[in-house]
Amino acid sequence: GNYSMTGGWHSIDAIHGVNYTVGSTLFPQEIGLAATWNPSLALQFGEVTAYETRASGIHWNFSPVLDLGRQPLWSRTFETLGEDPLLASVMGKAIINGYQGQRSEGMIDDFHVASCMKHFVGYSNPMSGRDRTPAWIPDKYMKELYLPSFKAAVDEGALTVMINSGVVNGVPGHQNYHLLTEVLKEEWGFEGFAVSDWEDFIMLHSVHRTAKSIKEGIVLSMNAGLDMSRVPSYPQYQEYCRLMLEAVNEGSIPIERLDDAVKRILRVKMILGLFNSQINQDNKYSDFASKLHQQIAYQSALESITLLKNDDILPLQKDQKVLVSGPTSDNLIFLNGAWTHTWQGDNVKFNTQGRLTIREELEQNLGAENCLFSQGAELYNNNGYEATRLVDIEDFKSKAEKSDVILLGLGEYPSTEKPGDIRSLNINPEQIELAKIAQGTGKPVVLVLVEGRPRIIRDAVENSSASVQAYLPGDFGAKALSQLLFGEANFSGKLPYSYPKYDGQIEFYDHPRSVDRHKSNGFTAYDPQWDFGFGLSYTNFEYSNLSLDKSEISHGDSIIVSVTIENTGGMDGMETVQMYISDHFATVVPNGKSLKSFDKISLKAGELTTIQFVISHEDMEFVNAEGNWVSEPGLFSVSVGGLTKDYKLK
Repeated sequence: GNYSMTGGWHSIDAIHGVNYTVGSTLFPQEIGLAATWNPSLALQFGEVTAYETRASGIHWNFSPVLDLGRQPLWSRTFETLGEDPLLASVMGKAIINGYQGQRSEGMIDDFHVASCMKHFVGYSNPMSGRDRTPAWIPDKYMKELYLPSFKAAVDEGALTVMINSGVVNGVPGHQNYHLLTEVLKEEWGFEGFAVSDWEDFIMLHSVHRTAKSIKEGIVLSMNAGLDMSRVPSYPQYQEYCRLMLEAVNEGSIPIERLDDAVKRILRVKMILGLFNSQINQDNKYSDFASKLHQQIAYQSALESITLLKNDDILPLQKDQKVLVSGPTSDNLIFLNGAWTHTWQGDNVKFNTQGRLTIREELEQNLGAENCLFSQGAELYNNNGYEATRLVDIEDFKSKAEKSDVILLGLGEYPSTEKPGDIRSLNINPEQIELAKIAQGTGKPVVLVLVEGRPRIIRDAVENSSASVQAYLPGDFGAKALSQLLFGEANFSGKLPYSYPKYDGQIEFYDHPRSVDRHKSNGFTAYDPQWDFGFGLSYTNFEYSNLSLDKSEISHGDSIIVSVTIENTGGMDGMETVQMYISDHFATVVPNGKSLKSFDKISLKAGELTTIQFVISHEDMEFVNAEGNWVSEPGLFSVSVGGLTKDYKLK
């Protein structure tokens, strides 16, 4: 259609590829993309998604999610880039660059889209763990944890922002003047526009109860700094327009505020060329779902899947008989999760033809003779909550006896937002029961976790021979998994979050020292199932020669950190080198350590290399009791690959 007269546009939540378009290229969900620790893949993901979104006639993508994933109960954890603000910032910036392109002369071309960072801010940390319920985030932690990924995106030129539907410290996101106007627009200089989430001005009245009427909700949100309201349903949008006009005419919304909102929206439309271009010219998008796009999605899955345990059972051998089983082992909906073809992603009839399940990929790799299948359990929706039931257990036991290895796919039923609310992080007990039945056969068991958030699987891990975190790896996840399981490719994924061991004990890698304190008063209490940044490989990487070019640093100065990494194993591999800094003492409780830089490198067997990081003065700053970013003289440590060096800040 020709939009030259109206400047009209369409929008979509294309969060792991253009997910509502038939035959599109579907990537891992953001949490899996974060597990690659590879910004270049995040950039390519953004480019492919933008291209295929424009091929679908859409100019504006409600992505990336920059909420920090520090509440694993939250149903949208899989949409985040993990628990660390630096990792989320670096990967988020790369995605935005992929979406928006180089922007020659400030304009976005026909192969890119406007990005929308979301959900500003604090949405991802509900105290209850349930979607759109209140969060309490002190100013220190808002500034240190939840704001940095958005600040980085603004600095990178993100054009739009979607506002938090929830409540932080008693104030709904859509009426938070301090955050929307004082921080986002005035302090950070954001020139784009702020859009509401679905009908949230109504929810100020109907849900949060801070507005006595819908009209008051409009006034509160607009005056707080909201520029565009999403009012998609008839007749609500007519009522919205009428009440908005009333509020402006009576002066409840200043005309200057309205003019500012209109100016911001028109600016983005001009950047997108919506006043002078057509959409969807024939044969312009011949690379839609191309082999190249599919290869990038496959590579993203390959680098995301994370090896967490291996008692020398992996890689599998082609002459072994493998029993493929478990509730997530034979349907694409479990590999993709929500926001896939449908909102909740659980309608099997929309699965893309030709994309293979875990079972189908292993049958191709092993041959039907050596690949047996018995599901053993199935996931289903039980009155709005996920549930698991055991099925055909005698068949499962019979085939297990004929097998050399049992591959057990565990995980979650696809869901997001309110339908994704759960009551416990514990995985359904029937899945643990199936794992114990498998382990009781005496055959080695390989757990494959197909899940959007880390579910508690402690009892299944203990007696398994290997554990693999697949996250939600997308349409090419099974292919990548199969290649990794048979050693045709090497694992390189690293956890983007701390994987909890117990349902009631949620901890993070950057915890202060008090979290380490055990009941016995020793410092051994921090006990996740696996730590942030952890991930095994089929080869070994040895770190040595950690050195600093100086032992003291002053304001405005920097330290160059050097470290040598050698691939001492027998297989080529990729390693994510992570640099952490620890502040020994501070006037407010310091973190035990904080990620400050990382670099993913590739080393052939026997190869070694030396890489460098730079510590700047800003890397030692924190928010003090007065809410200001400061640094304090004293002793610090830098650690890389288990090696540590001390230095002083003067």
